[in-house]
Amino acid sequence: MPHYDYECQKCKHVFEIYQSMTAEHLTKCPKCKGPLKRLIGGGAGIIFKGSGFYETDYKRKSQAKPCEKAASSCPANCKHKH
Repeated sequence: MPHYDYECQKCKHVFEIYQSMTAEHLTKCPKCKGPLKRLIGGGAGIIFKGSGFYETDYKRKSQAKPCEKAASSCPANCKHKH
């Protein structure tokens, strides 16, 4: 749920509140009941979850190792370098 910053136009009290994006904007200051102005926020930072972005998405596959068998005895679907 996003948070929004508000500033009272009367007493200059600044506060933040977590609200649904579809919720109505607040209009009255909780301290003095003066009019509020919603401030433009910096947005949310990126949050990485899990074991890691690089490891799970872009890690290079290990390079093929040379086959230890002779080329003539290696199966036809061998992907090793000879």
